[in-house]
Amino acid sequence: MRQLKYILKKHSGRSGGKVTVRHQGGRHKRFLRQIDFNRGKMDVWGKVEAIEYEPNRNATIALVLYEDGERRYILAPAGLVVGAKVIASEMAPVEVGNSLPLKAIPVGTQVHNIEITKGKGGQIVKGAGSAAVIFGKEEVYVLVKLPSGEIRRFDPGCFATIGQVGNVDDRNKNLGKAGRVRNRGKRPSVRGVAMNPHAHPHGGGEGRSGVGMKFQKTFYGRPAVGKTRNKKKYSNRLIVQSRGGKAVLG
Repeated sequence: MRQLKYILKKHSGRSGGKVTVRHQGGRHKRFLRQIDFNRGKMDVWGKVEAIEYEPNRNATIALVLYEDGERRYILAPAGLVVGAKVIASEMAPVEVGNSLPLKAIPVGTQVHNIEITKGKGGQIVKGAGSAAVIFGKEEVYVLVKLPSGEIRRFDPGCFATIGQVGNVDDRNKNLGKAGRVRNRGKRPSVRGVAMNPHAHPHGGGEGRSGVGMKFQKTFYGRPAVGKTRNKKKYSNRLIVQSRGGKAVLG
């Protein structure tokens, strides 16, 4: 049987011994589960054996036993229960947990784990409680409304999974104490204005002082404000309506 989980190595934000990502370290040991985002078991029915916690993501996962004896983890959509049957197929019924091409999913259906590039596996809409909606169909593309409000064109052959990602109430969770944050590997973050000028661009000054410069900067002195999205991204031509609710011409 293929190994489904293994110890996740902890690097504490270091590459070659040098800190490249600050405020990381000291977390609890954890396993990394192999999630089948690709849903590569085509036309084979599987039975949900368990709904499990996954420490590396906010969504819950489901352990599926397929008819050929292989087990795989998939994202557990809301409403999926132990004992349910799931399948990935072009002819699969439109039921929670099944994976189908977008062209076979009716308009108005909630989906998640959507492929952007056909055959690459689910790339977007994978966080707890998230769901996209099949918005409409054109001659060449399928329109999908994403959780951000953006409406985007997708290849009709791209696969998506029916339903909303489970663990919907994750955003309402109260961690309760600082120790639970430390167990996740997050260390305290000090404000730049509280440092000395050698440690941060915002540092220095007599008494309490603000940023004191035209643009806020990162620890490394790079601008930390303004739009960071690449306007020339090749896939922007597939956006019908942006996240701000404005139609994209062309």
